[in-house]
Amino acid sequence: MTDLHKFIRSLPKAELHLHIEGTLEPELMFQLAMRNGIELNYSSEQAVREAYQFDHLQDFLDIYYAGASVLLKEQDFYDLTWAYLLKAKENNIVHTEIMFDPQAHTERGVPFSAIIGGIYRALVDGFEQMGITFRLIMSFLRHLSQEDGFKTLEESVPFKGWITAVGLDSSEKNFPPDLFADLFEKAQEMGFLTVAHAGEEGPPEYIWGALDLLRASRIDHGNSALEDSDLVDVLGIYEVPLTSCPLSNLKLKVIQKMADHPLKEMMDRGIKVTVNSDDPAYFGGYLNDNYFAVADALSLTREEIVQLVKNSFEASFITDGEKRAFLNRVGEVAGIL
Repeated sequence: MTDLHKFIRSLPKAELHLHIEGTLEPELMFQLAMRNGIELNYSSEQAVREAYQFDHLQDFLDIYYAGASVLLKEQDFYDLTWAYLLKAKENNIVHTEIMFDPQAHTERGVPFSAIIGGIYRALVDGFEQMGITFRLIMSFLRHLSQEDGFKTLEESVPFKGWITAVGLDSSEKNFPPDLFADLFEKAQEMGFLTVAHAGEEGPPEYIWGALDLLRASRIDHGNSALEDSDLVDVLGIYEVPLTSCPLSNLKLKVIQKMADHPLKEMMDRGIKVTVNSDDPAYFGGYLNDNYFAVADALSLTREEIVQLVKNSFEASFITDGEKRAFLNRVGEVAGIL
């Protein structure tokens, strides 16, 4: 391990773009399948890993939803979330903002209460036992209708105090943000913050739509932003964060090699960009691995690494006081105070 990798490992970090269903490792997938009497289409854990070869986003989503089929009971969602929190601890993640996809489960007959109950209970235990603070983001699946999203929003009402924001994910192509404008307007009326996947495979216009129509506080991915100089200016002036996911982009062929990743250019052009792992069980690495990948491929300096880590806290949904406390911890470890 290089000195820079050791430095990265030492820094306390926040993760803002993490799909909890995307942390389902093959080992846990098989355990849950056995526990719930589900027969998988794979003969072994190794066969599952070998299936993780994707040509584009939809290839991944197909296996992602297949894997989610083993999640049926509240304890399943607890175990899934707890397994991620143990990884978070290993990666020195001290704050996490977890996305979950209730529609991927409720359409299979899993009660909303079981989904959020297991996730939230694990997050509370993670805070009490490991000191990892958290926020919860309920994502809508954009390949489903806005009407279906409204049903999910209604189901969330009894748990409103547990959810900080709503998001938009799943297949981006042919599903622009304007299809969900009314849904997001209602969510904001209910007091939710908003985020949205945009510009991963979609054009800059999807990012504009997420900002103008969905009032997104953060843009998840945002790779195509660099194609529009006016958009870059707006993101910089208004300090709209992008939650970049390097290994995800490589695995899904959004980029062909890590040296092509736009993160460094985003930083140089004044965008508040962060590093995240997206769906780490499927994309070959948790948060530190993503930092290692961009640090090596883009020749990032220690100062740039520290800035990315600081961005992760500044872009989070925690209070200003919590941000200051975390930033002070980063400064102490980095030796810049």
